[in-house]
Amino acid sequence: MSGVLAGKVAVVTGPGRGIGKGCALHFARQGARVIGCELNADSAAATEAEARAEGLDLQVVGGINLTLPEDVARFAAQVAGQVTQVDALVNAAAIQPRMTSIAEMDYDNDWTPTLVGEVDIVVLLVRALWPLMLASGSASIVNFSSFSASRASLIFGMGPHCAGKAAVEAVTRQIAVEGGPKGIRANTIAPGMIETPATGAAGALDGATRERLLSRLSIKRLGRPEDIAQCAAFLCSDAAAYVTGANIAVDGGATAV
Repeated sequence: MSGVLAGKVAVVTGPGRGIGKGCALHFARQGARVIGCELNADSAAATEAEARAEGLDLQVVGGINLTLPEDVARFAAQVAGQVTQVDALVNAAAIQPRMTSIAEMDYDNDWTPTLVGEVDIVVLLVRALWPLMLASGSASIVNFSSFSASRASLIFGMGPHCAGKAAVEAVTRQIAVEGGPKGIRANTIAPGMIETPATGAAGALDGATRERLLSRLSIKRLGRPEDIAQCAAFLCSDAAAYVTGANIAVDGGATAV
């Protein structure tokens, strides 16, 4: 299959829904062999079936909890059993962040699971797949920040989420510095408000909240998973061979004002 990712092996996490699903399908449509992992086995099977109906090379391993080091190691071993290199890693999986004020935040139930679900799952899988990315000689990592890494919210209590995404930006810069001489690039994408099940569950897609969000945008619509997927595909393509350590806002202009 032709496409900007033809001949590449891509690992995409969280392909069962939202941004992860959009990236996995788009990468496969652009010619990559995609291996994904997903916590929910039913969502994994549904994405696989959709890809199969299109004739795409996309496999999803279900039942993988990326917050558990043993599950990360098990998934990495499965990848290594199938391919000799990984050319692209898209860390799109994340838990639903806890939306709470600092005053009301519970350390064990709000802060810790948000940081683990946004930071640890990136670092653990990057470490586990590092040897396969070294074998590529020209690998690209895409991690996900957020406009919340640089902007506080007047609408939601987002302390844990802001901290988690700022940490992802910081560690990605470090990965870029360490990986660059070895042929591994690393960048972050900072999505704005994207229409996904997760943002719907947070109450961001309806009513007054939606209108307030739209009022801040230069492009008067919320983002879609395919908006993010196309940016991720560029960053993992040969066209972005000189791009590393960068954070790219895909947010409809939210951070421009």
